[in-house]
Amino acid sequence: MNEAELLSRITSDPQIFGGKPIIRGHRLAVEHVLGMLGAGDSPETILAGYPWLTGEDLRACLVFARRSVAQERIEPLPASLAA
Repeated sequence: MNEAELLSRITSDPQIFGGKPIIRGHRLAVEHVLGMLGAGDSPETILAGYPWLTGEDLRACLVFARRSVAQERIEPLPASLAA
């Protein structure tokens, strides 16, 4: 899966967390996933805690973070456009 496909998993909905980037329209913010990874939680632990989450979702969060740090322009998809 390329970066564009991964980033399509990150959406933004003004009605959820004030428009912060979230994973595929769910109420799980990208920053929360990054915080869990940064705290030392393994991907397996995170995936076990969120059964609907996939490894690609975790990778999408990391790609989003890398692009944000690199100051690349990132436009999360509006939740209404996410499939």
